[in-house]
Amino acid sequence: MIPRIFIYITLILIAAALLPPAITAYMRTSKKPQPRIHFIQDMDNQGKFRTQHENPLFDDNRAMRPPVDGAVMRGEIVDSEHLTSGTLNGTWATSFPSQITVNREFLQRGRERFDIYCQSCHGLAGYGDGIVDQVARDLLVNSRLGKGTSWVPPRNLHELTIHQQVVGEIFNTISVGKNNMPALESQITVEDRWAIVAWVRALQRSQNAELTDIPESDRDNLETVNLIPSNNEEEEADEE
Repeated sequence: MIPRIFIYITLILIAAALLPPAITAYMRTSKKPQPRIHFIQDMDNQGKFRTQHENPLFDDNRAMRPPVDGAVMRGEIVDSEHLTSGTLNGTWATSFPSQITVNREFLQRGRERFDIYCQSCHGLAGYGDGIVDQVARDLLVNSRLGKGTSWVPPRNLHELTIHQQVVGEIFNTISVGKNNMPALESQITVEDRWAIVAWVRALQRSQNAELTDIPESDRDNLETVNLIPSNNEEEEADEE
């Protein structure tokens, strides 16, 4: 027969073994005013000075330091409202900021940025037929992935509603996004966003231009690359 003392010792050891898990479960499921016990402290207890405390490192013995000269609040506009927001006196700007010079080089920069950030959805010419849209439509029609899902096509930049938007509103859409379009202000600089606006305007103009928009001195060059029919081609068409 097992001595009773061994039975008591066994019961005590079992209870002691169950005690740590029970305490751990209690501490993890109950709310306490003090933080939990961390055996690995990491940065829980780091050396620092709290607000309104003394810090002998500085001459004034204050832990709280004044803002560094030139510091601004997050979201605060420190540049031209026209340049950074696309607005003037609270309304959309109808012209490019004075800091921006729209020339051929600027347009080429806009074309490059557009091709990197925009054309995958909006297409090279801005008709909303980029490769992302093409793949999405194909998946919806020909793949099991399309079942129960939907796709919102990118906007056609030649639609009348967008064509009528002023440059400030287009700039704002690029900056903060719209509908399913994400904000790009963290990825594209202010100047490059205005360059994209300029290229969008160039795309819109190119798809709605008339021959009279081209100086007469340049029309001969158009004929040499068959952009407009030559006199011989017109005569052949009449004969047919």
